[in-house]
Amino acid sequence: MITLALSKGRIFDDSLPLLTAAGIEVLDDPEKSRKLILATNRPDLRVVLVRATDVPTYVQHGGADLGVAGLDVLLEHGAEHSAGGAGGHAGLYRPLDLRIARCRMSVAAREDFDYASAVRQGSRIRVATKYTQTARQHPRPRACTST
Repeated sequence: MITLALSKGRIFDDSLPLLTAAGIEVLDDPEKSRKLILATNRPDLRVVLVRATDVPTYVQHGGADLGVAGLDVLLEHGAEHSAGGAGGHAGLYRPLDLRIARCRMSVAAREDFDYASAVRQGSRIRVATKYTQTARQHPRPRACTST
């Protein structure tokens, strides 16, 4: 039995056409069912629904054989580790970019905040983020000018 970890939402929705192209159909609709383990038309494959941030953990610890997660989640999960394939956590490999559920990281500040001046003065700038490991890996900001 192969277990595929997916998260509800964009990842699940964008994965369905890829699964269909491979001849795999998920038999239960997660929007209408409370099931967390979904059967497929293949008796040797099932889908487990987990939080997006838990997909790498399920795969790493054997709760799933493979999973689909955003690059942001993979980088955050393994940002401080270098073992395991493409810079990931030990036991995790990123073999394929599915080009689904694309996103971007953005930094925002109050309109009246003079970021360039604060950086020049050596101010300690605080950042609120759920991607703490990724933020620590990001280079320190330099003064910038707007155009």
